[in-house]
Amino acid sequence: MVNIYVGNLSYNATESDVREAFEQYGEVSAVNIIMDRETGRPRGFAFVEMPDAQAAKEAIENLNLAEIAGRKVTVNEARPREDRPRGGGGGRGGDRGGRRW
Repeated sequence: MVNIYVGNLSYNATESDVREAFEQYGEVSAVNIIMDRETGRPRGFAFVEMPDAQAAKEAIENLNLAEIAGRKVTVNEARPREDRPRGGGGGRGGDRGGRRW
């Protein structure tokens, strides 16, 4: 299974817009348009899964900088997600670790 990143995706692009573009090159297992958790609106990128590595390679080569839903997209093989520490870095305002009195 090849996971493909699609960046600079139009906020108006639908799953079927993306699927149709990639199906020209082979079978598409899944399309996942990434949504903002807080607003529920698209974030401008998606992931496409294709089971055939050769078809995925052709799709990447042919669709990079092509238009999908009226916008030129960036297409490349997705990198594995890195393990990142979760959380906030917050703190207590202007304290900066020093005493305030």
